[in-house]
Amino acid sequence: MALSAALLPPLPPEEAPRRPTLLGRTIYFNNVYAAPTFNARQIGVIPSETVVGIYNTVQSTDNYYNRTWYEIQRGYIHSASVQPVRWIIQQPITDFPKDGFLGEVSVPATLAKPRPAANYNTTYRFYYETTHWITDIDEDDAGDLWYQVFDDRYDKYYWVLAATIRRVSAAELTPLSPNVTDKRIEVDLDRQTFRAFENGELVLDTLCSTGPYLRTTPEGVRQFGTPTGDWIINRKRPTRHMAGDDGAADDFFDLPGVPWVSYFHWWGVSIHGTYWHNDYGRPRSHGCVNLLPEHAKWVFRWTMPASLGKEHETLGDGTPVIVSLSA
Repeated sequence: MALSAALLPPLPPEEAPRRPTLLGRTIYFNNVYAAPTFNARQIGVIPSETVVGIYNTVQSTDNYYNRTWYEIQRGYIHSASVQPVRWIIQQPITDFPKDGFLGEVSVPATLAKPRPAANYNTTYRFYYETTHWITDIDEDDAGDLWYQVFDDRYDKYYWVLAATIRRVSAAELTPLSPNVTDKRIEVDLDRQTFRAFENGELVLDTLCSTGPYLRTTPEGVRQFGTPTGDWIINRKRPTRHMAGDDGAADDFFDLPGVPWVSYFHWWGVSIHGTYWHNDYGRPRSHGCVNLLPEHAKWVFRWTMPASLGKEHETLGDGTPVIVSLSA
């Protein structure tokens, strides 16, 4: 944060008393503009992995698919590479449940270590709203409590400070409209829209990010697309460590704790929450359907097969998913 402050213009004195309404974690290098438009004067930069105060969310008048900007103390940054976050310290659970629990990161980022102590090298950074299986608790020599985290891809265990993890309650995972059988999801690849219908009525209408993700290789440009067709939700995971050896893609990425995963294709293509971009409305994925974590959680609860979030995996033929092109 000190580095980013050095790269920005001086703080206007009249803005000093204001308090931010939200925080933002910069995912990538961000330019700061004098007004909420790419046509405005660039007045500074903010490095990646910086936490900034957000004072307002505004919509630009540009003819651009993503018109959302965040006002910070010294200007405006575009929302595409800023994850809205909070910094909420938790009271660790000392009466630890025998079977563990599903936890969610409640701070911008927490450091995963191979042992329950701060002096070990960091294995991963777990980001805000990522979900993880918490399997044990321990105390270090300084008296700090650490949770053990199970990695469901590599069958390994890591440790994070317990105060940075919120236990996901049973109440917030109760299935939505479980007795309604007439449900369907429609994903439009041209418009990058995601719509859910219940008894023919629209109940969720939002932007998403699908494939194709384009990557230039020595052999040329490779494309990872979202498969069109009529599918069904057939598997769910409340958390998944996704990496580049998934069937949906073969280039490198490594994303622990992807939240609220609802699969609908044998490649491993799914609907899930996203924390590595905030740029819905254009293709940005390797084939999956990216949503805001809160929307992915709603889909996880609303679709069939029903899951209470206690199981590492839920199987069954469920809600139809129709993926199509507008044209």
